[in-house]
Formats: sequence, structure tokens, C-alpha cells
Amino acid sequence: MARRRRSDEAGNPEYQRGDPMPIIEVDGLVKRFGEVEAVRGVSFEVREGEIFGFLGPNGAGKSTTIKILATLLLPTAGTARLAGFDVVRQPNQVRRAIGMVFQDPSLDDRLTAEQNLRFHAMLYGVPGDVARRRMDELLEMVELADRRGAKVRTFSGGMRRRLEIARGLLHSPRVLFLDEPTVGLDPQTRSRIWEYVRDLRQREGVTVFMTTHYLDEAEHCDRIAIIDHGRIVALDTPAALKSRVGGDVITIVTPDPQALAEGLRRRFGEDNVRVTGPRQVVVERDAGAEFVPRAVAAFPGLVEAVTVRQPTLDDVFLKLTGRAIRDEEASAVDRMRMSARFHGRVRR
Repeated sequence: MARRRRSDEAGNPEYQRGDPMPIIEVDGLVKRFGEVEAVRGVSFEVREGEIFGFLGPNGAGKSTTIKILATLLLPTAGTARLAGFDVVRQPNQVRRAIGMVFQDPSLDDRLTAEQNLRFHAMLYGVPGDVARRRMDELLEMVELADRRGAKVRTFSGGMRRRLEIARGLLHSPRVLFLDEPTVGLDPQTRSRIWEYVRDLRQREGVTVFMTTHYLDEAEHCDRIAIIDHGRIVALDTPAALKSRVGGDVITIVTPDPQALAEGLRRRFGEDNVRVTGPRQVVVERDAGAEFVPRAVAAFPGLVEAVTVRQPTLDDVFLKLTGRAIRDEEASAVDRMRMSARFHGRVRR
């Protein structure tokens, strides 16, 4: 089915109802580890050609869900289909339909960029002439064509990440999984990586399923699923999620946050008041700039500093989960094992 896209003022594609078809379908997914239920009846769909974000704090079930979709774990209950294939009954077909870019490095730094790509092509059984054409196209896309003969150990972190993205696309997958794709990179390199991601979606038509703990990066997604304690607590576009916060976000520095919060609720009937630190109160309401002078006048001595801003996805996450997002729970060793297991299972 052809995709029909239109862009908003920010250039973000919006998907029209009923179009395109879902390429990932998850229904009632459950995963238990002994007495621990890591995933609790998760259901969602990812549309073909979409950039889909999966966000959650440590232990939320995010990594477990992705491992099931990548055929690295078996679900306890529920179903998951990717590109029309059941992840349990048809794992080999699923693996050939996906590309993986892991958070931790998985390139062989003793080999050249081209040798890393050729090895990947061999694992996936990509014919030689197709592999050569794809390597030329992808190295050009990620601006590494002039470094194809250089050993990876001479590459910067950003160059290695770009090469890993090229490798993940070499066998023309329908879905590309990006696990924390820009962790450890400087802001400029992070921005460039996202230019490549948006470009590859346009060029390749690939669906991108990503995780990140940089919530500003989630703005690049068409839709975001927020998962907490094994359940999806929200799934929508970034703009729609931010609209849940309600108006402006007013942060007040105060010597007595409990007294100020209670006073704001009593004096102004404010429901969206939270104590967020030992000297900080946050209020969510419309017309924040007009409200601030009234609050300062009403509580002399309790307001030391005030800031007013538009809501961000950080505010959404805090409001929905009650805590700030943190780094992924999986250790570097776990992720290296995940990478080795995945690539070791690919069969020609």
C-alpha cells in the first residue's frame, strides 16, 4: 500500500487514518522471569514507514519487549508479528526482515569499514553484486565512502555509529531497531545522526523503531509509546502527549515548597501543583505569564525565583510515571551478549 504523508509546520510527517498498514503488531504480550512480570499485557502497532519511539525508565519492560520482537526472548503469553511473520513460529523470517543497531559497539575494529559490511552481507546471504551496490549507496549516504578502506579503530564515535547504521540497512530490512542510537555522542554528532535517520526513512522507506533516554530526541518520532512497570501508559504523537500537561509549566523556587503548594491550591484552586524538590514547586496552567505576578503578590517571602516555559516530553514522562527517565538498565555486557546472540542466529 502506498504511503500518503503530509507535513506540519515543523516538517514532521503525519499519518492519515487507515494508511499505511501496521508492520509490527503486538497483542497482549506478557513476559515473566520467575515471579517477576517484566511485561504485562502490552499491545500496540507500529505503522509501515513510521519512526516510532519506545520510552521508559529502568525496569519498565522496554528492553524485554524489544528482545521479544527481535526473537532474542520468547514471550510467556500474547502474540507479536513483524512484517507479517510470527516472532515465535517464524523467527528466521523475522530476523531477515529487521536490522539492529545496538547501543554498545558491535563492529570489529580490526577490520575496515568495507570488510565489516562484507561480513554482514555474508551472514545475511546478500548476493555479491547486490552487496557491492548497497555498500556503495550506504557508505555514500553516511558520508564514509572515502573511508571505506580505513580500519574502524581509526574512526570517531560518530563515524562508528554511522557505519553501524549502514550495516543495519545493508540487507534491506523492513524494520530498523535503534537501541539508544546516540548515547555517548556530542550534541552536534547526535544531530547529524538524526539527519541520517530521517534521510534513510525517505530513501529506503524503512520503519524505524528506536529507544532513547534523551527525550529531546523523541521529538523526531512520529509517535511515542511510554512504558512503565510493564504497561504502556501513553501512546501518541509528541505534540498530543505534551498537550496532556496542560498549558505552561511554571517552576517556582521557594524556601518552603509544601506551604507554597498548599497555598496555591487553596488560594487559586490549582490542581496541577507538585512539589518536585526540596526547594521547588511546579505548577501547570494556561497563561502562565499572567499567573506569576499574582502568585508572587499572594505569597510574599515564599517565591524566590520563577521560570515559565512550554511543556516538554520530560514533563509528560514525569507526570505519567511519577519519576524522571534514567539510563537503560541493561549493562554493557548484556548488550554485547544480545548483539552476539542475534548475529549468531542469522542463517542463510
